[in-house]
Amino acid sequence: MSNVKAYVLLITSIGKELDVISDLKKVNGVKNATPVYGEYDAVIEIEAQSLDELNKIINQVRKNSSIIRTVTLISM
Repeated sequence: MSNVKAYVLLITSIGKELDVISDLKKVNGVKNATPVYGEYDAVIEIEAQSLDELNKIINQVRKNSSIIRTVTLISM
């Protein structure tokens, strides 16, 4: 099976965007993390071996207490 790729849109606590990005870049499976302007505060790119692994990575991401909300987009 080929890798699963997903993009996660994040809304963070005010002023915590760069801290969240710094922390998430250390998570295994997070390939890129960048701050953005607009409705969301950051976007991360995740690559995993399977949907199960992707789910585990996303659950680890969501444990960050400065993240208010996430939206996950799984690439086709």
